[in-house]
Amino acid sequence: MNQNKVENPKTPCKEGLAMNDKDYLNSILELEKNMSNNTAIALDEASNGDLYEEIFTMLEDLKDAARECYDLAFRLGWYSIEAAEETKIEEKITCLEQELQTLESGE
Repeated sequence: MNQNKVENPKTPCKEGLAMNDKDYLNSILELEKNMSNNTAIALDEASNGDLYEEIFTMLEDLKDAARECYDLAFRLGWYSIEAAEETKIEEKITCLEQELQTLESGE
């Protein structure tokens, strides 16, 4: 196993042309992502405050559902993430802090 990967043991799925549990979960996750992207556009274009608040609540629900799908797929071993080296994290933090200072100073 790759030392930089964070993953769980894979839950087996039926192979073949028919959709399996992994396929269904990936399809639902993709749908949730697309719905939240489109809802974010609607949020930007909301015509009044009440509509904005209603759409914002919907967006939060969609993002929560997408996160739950991702978490489930990760727990089942169908997604893995790559662990970043501590030095890479520190380099990124330093870079972002420098960019923030530049923005704040107006340079």
